[in-house]
Amino acid sequence: MKNIIILGTGGLAAELTFYIKNNNPKVDDHEKINILGYIDYEYNIEKYWKRYNFEAPVLCDIDSYVPKKNEEVLIGIADVSFRNKMIDILLKKKAQIGSFIHHTVIISKFHNLGVGNIVFPYCAIEPHNIVGDFNILTSYSFISHDCEVGNGNFFSKAGIAGHVKIGNNNYFGIGSVITPHTVLGNNNIIQAGMTVDKNVKDNTTVFYRFKERVMAIPKVK
Repeated sequence: MKNIIILGTGGLAAELTFYIKNNNPKVDDHEKINILGYIDYEYNIEKYWKRYNFEAPVLCDIDSYVPKKNEEVLIGIADVSFRNKMIDILLKKKAQIGSFIHHTVIISKFHNLGVGNIVFPYCAIEPHNIVGDFNILTSYSFISHDCEVGNGNFFSKAGIAGHVKIGNNNYFGIGSVITPHTVLGNNNIIQAGMTVDKNVKDNTTVFYRFKERVMAIPKVK
């Protein structure tokens, strides 16, 4: 059994906790996870930790955390920029940053997967991919064959077609899709429901203009 500390006490940490508990009865003993507690700042305890009724305690904040040999840290923070700051602190402290892959994930043995990745249920990572570090794939996301994915990307039920290249620190909204042979740079935001079929450089938000106004048309009997 692995001893784990979760960084964060917000919504993503709550989801991660839920999926770890769901996963434990389905895997061998050496793959089970014991949650020792959480790392977060004091001002978040009332706001988040109590709301989600976490069983394990908040152990400390990131500044006072001292890594131990027999424990790993899982990153339970969704905000890409803030998550990167926390990762930098952990790396400077020489903490062991772990990965979590739910047992329902379909993952090819012909892949190259980095460290610190979080993969929620029913995702698929197909053959001949290179996936970097600290990426998060929420449920039903997929990365098709022959893709290159950098570090720190967040996929929210997103789909990446074959032969796609993706840089670092991109956010893919719910239901977004990247078509084959597309290249994305760094620090981009792909809004929910978008289909990206053209290359995107850096620091770009991709969205539909008409979505600024929501229209509801009553059904005619």
